[in-house]
Amino acid sequence: MRGPWPAQVKLPEQIEGGTGSTERAASRFLKGVRTLFTGLVEELGRVVAGRDSQLVVLAPGLSQELKIGDSVAVNGVCLTVVSLEGPTLVVDVMPETWEKTNLSRLKRGDRVNLEGALRLGDRLGGHLVTGHVDGTAVIQRMNGEGNALVIEMATNRGLLTYIVPKGSVALDGISLTVVEVRRDSFTVSLIPHTLKATNLQDRRVGDWVNLEVDIIGKYVRRFLENPAPEERAGKPGVTREFLSAHGYL
Repeated sequence: MRGPWPAQVKLPEQIEGGTGSTERAASRFLKGVRTLFTGLVEELGRVVAGRDSQLVVLAPGLSQELKIGDSVAVNGVCLTVVSLEGPTLVVDVMPETWEKTNLSRLKRGDRVNLEGALRLGDRLGGHLVTGHVDGTAVIQRMNGEGNALVIEMATNRGLLTYIVPKGSVALDGISLTVVEVRRDSFTVSLIPHTLKATNLQDRRVGDWVNLEVDIIGKYVRRFLENPAPEERAGKPGVTREFLSAHGYL
């Protein structure tokens, strides 16, 4: 589901001093992570039907790998497989998900980006994607530049706070690198392979796509806005000396 703060991911309130504290903090973080994706689309599925609270998708490849209860990203939205019917998979969709994402705009025959959840040991070819969509963005321009397609997306300024040049975003579940950030929009550039392997080949100016900003940026901002107790008390928190002592420098 959507953010702005992923509901299933928890970070420790502070990094405590002392031997092993960093390892404990990492352990608590990983225990809170239920599902992660990489933003690399595994299959282009097709919408078969949209029921009141479910979406039925034709996915001959992933339907053979997934089992009931597994998580799958559909256009970047983390959903749970509740039924497998031959080459199709059925996922539950809550009312808020219909309302806050572009899933409500899907029609029979539309292509959707699909990705199974990251398994321990898999390569992280894109970036960390939670499937908790933060909002939507609308395509303003699509221009060809050599072998690339540059797309300008408009979204609200609250989300633009977390988008930086050369940083990562997930658009309809696709891990992409930001080229430029403007006052009310940002641009991404697609190589031919990405265009061919995803449903962005079907998109046109005016279309809406699901947007998830980089989770690391969200946690950094939260940390800065809610400093650790020792920092609020005037004591040093994460300093260069702290990072050096714990092997980061």
